[in-house]
Amino acid sequence: MTSRPFLAVVQYDGGGFAGWQRQPNDRTVQSEFEAVLGRLMGRRTVATGAGRTDAGVHALGQAVSFSATDRWSAEELRRALNALLPREIWVQRVYRMRPGFDARRNATARRYRYLIGTDEAAASPFRKPYEWALGGGAGRALDASALHSAAAALLGEHDFRGLAAAGANTTHYRCRVALAEWAPRADGMGMAFTVEADRFLHHMVRFILGTMVDIALGRRPPADFPRLLAATNNLAASPPAPPQGLYLEAVQYPRDLYAEESTA
Repeated sequence: MTSRPFLAVVQYDGGGFAGWQRQPNDRTVQSEFEAVLGRLMGRRTVATGAGRTDAGVHALGQAVSFSATDRWSAEELRRALNALLPREIWVQRVYRMRPGFDARRNATARRYRYLIGTDEAAASPFRKPYEWALGGGAGRALDASALHSAAAALLGEHDFRGLAAAGANTTHYRCRVALAEWAPRADGMGMAFTVEADRFLHHMVRFILGTMVDIALGRRPPADFPRLLAATNNLAASPPAPPQGLYLEAVQYPRDLYAEESTA
C-alpha cells in the first residue's frame, strides 16, 4: 500500500522525559511516539519533531511528522495513537500532508511560551512542575518595564550566539524574531512571556528568560541585554531559566502543504 506523510499536533508533560529527541538510555517523547507507531504500522516508523525540546520542557503544540499507509484516515490515526500512548502524551489533531512533508524542515515559525509564578502559591506541587516559581519577594520585585524593554530589543534578526548554549550544532546563529511580549497571566498568578521566531537555538529561550529576569530583579543593568545580542559567546549571559516553565506552543507551516483531510 502507498505511504503518505501525516502531521500530528501533540501535547505532552515533559517532566518525566529526557526531552523530545531519542536517546539510547533515557525515556524520551520521540522514543515513546515511535514505539506506538511501530505497533500500529507493523514496522519501525520514524517520527520527526519540529522542535527538540529539552528535558523537562512541555509542549502544547509540538508538530510531529511520520509516514502511514493510505488505509489510515487522519481521525483513525489520532484515535489509535491516543489509545496506546502513555498518559503524559496526547495527540490533539492529525492532518494528511502533501508528499515530501517534514515537520522540522518545512516549519516557517515556532512559538514558545514561558510561565513565571510570582505569588507564594507558585511553590504548590500542582504548579511548581509547570512554571518558574519565583514567588514571594523576588516575584513581587519584578520590574515589568524592564521586561518589556528587553522583549522589544529581541524583535528582528540577530545573531544569538551570546544567548544560546555553547557548542550548539548549527551552521549559523541568526534567528528572526517576529513576536516577543510579556503579559500578566490570565489566572493573575504571575507573568507569561511569548516569543515566536523562524528558528531557535539550543537553550536559546531559557538563556533569554534567565537574563531578562536578572535584569528585572535588578541583578544586572538593562544595558546588558543589547550587549548580549551582539556578543560572540554566552560567557556573560545569566544562567538559563529552569525548563519546567517552558512550553512549545505552536508551529506554523504553509497552507499548501496540507492535504484535504484533517481531524477537528
